[in-house]
Amino acid sequence: MDIPFNAPLRQYEALRGEIDAAVARVLASGRYLMAAETTAFEEAFAEYCGAPHCVTVANGTDALELALRAAGCTAGTEVVTVPNAGGYATCACVLVGAVPVYVDVVPDTLLMDLDAAVAAVTERTACIVATHLYGHAVDVAGLRRRLRAAGHAGVTVLEDCAQAHGARTEAGRVGGLGDLAAVSFYPTKNLGALGDGGAVLCRDEARARAVRRLKQYGWDRKYHSAVPYGRNSRMDEVQAAVLLAKLPHLERFNRRRRAIVEAYRAAAPKGIVVPGRDDPSCVGHLAVALADERDGIRQALAEGGVPTDVHYPVLDPDQPAMRAGDPSAPVAYVRHGLAAAERAARRVFSLPCFPELTDREVDHICGRLARL
Repeated sequence: MDIPFNAPLRQYEALRGEIDAAVARVLASGRYLMAAETTAFEEAFAEYCGAPHCVTVANGTDALELALRAAGCTAGTEVVTVPNAGGYATCACVLVGAVPVYVDVVPDTLLMDLDAAVAAVTERTACIVATHLYGHAVDVAGLRRRLRAAGHAGVTVLEDCAQAHGARTEAGRVGGLGDLAAVSFYPTKNLGALGDGGAVLCRDEARARAVRRLKQYGWDRKYHSAVPYGRNSRMDEVQAAVLLAKLPHLERFNRRRRAIVEAYRAAAPKGIVVPGRDDPSCVGHLAVALADERDGIRQALAEGGVPTDVHYPVLDPDQPAMRAGDPSAPVAYVRHGLAAAERAARRVFSLPCFPELTDREVDHICGRLARL
């Protein structure tokens, strides 16, 4: 059986009529940037997430960087983050000149250790990036309580929602829990465009206004740049229209993803752990497993027609680009004890997980897991 790790084409084929109509509507309008579709999507996505403001941008990395700038992060300020989330928050810190402060994760979820994050806050800390990793939601409300109790209520909480569109906690949906949230709409995301796209969700109008300026040259009006570090970071109307067409299907997509993760958890033999929870706080962006004999297991699965990947094999501070101790490195960083993240990087691997996987394909993968 030829099972793909991801297959965005299948989703297009399933929604072809709606997507084609949305694209045709844009083409016929003659307005291809910053027009009605973008406005409609921003309003719909803000309402869906429970955030007062949504500002679309060109991609998820721009969303993180512009959100950090809107949070007041500048060269030398500290940003508390995790080391095991693919380098995206680190990349944004480097672009801003902020210092990433890496704290450990909780072994059973691989999400940020909230107590460690609060303990890492100093007088230089401007922001904590709470990354909802693999589709699992961080307890942002719990993080806020800990910050208040420690006297750090002024530290901005930035959610990285790129892997958790639609996840819900008791406090609400991700994207509406922090002060700011960054979102990617890369094609394989839970809510994916037909190309790049991103958004910043904001609780505060002033920060939303700051992001709107930064995304277009720092303008406060046409051809008048009011703030530095502006750039061209616009989502086009086609992507906005496609996302608007897909948004009503997101809950159904997430239920299917969660069911796939649960099927893998039930099939996995002793020695293979599939993190996550069978509730709306998990939306199965990736079906991640942990095993001591990862490489041998991946090889056995490949021989059985099951593709896998590793998300992520190298911790951010261990990347060659960070060049520990090298004065020519782009930014300094602070590394607290990362034992759980280090162990996970040696053990983690990912199985196929997207809504259009067929029951037959899922059964095949489960069968191969059970034989390990």
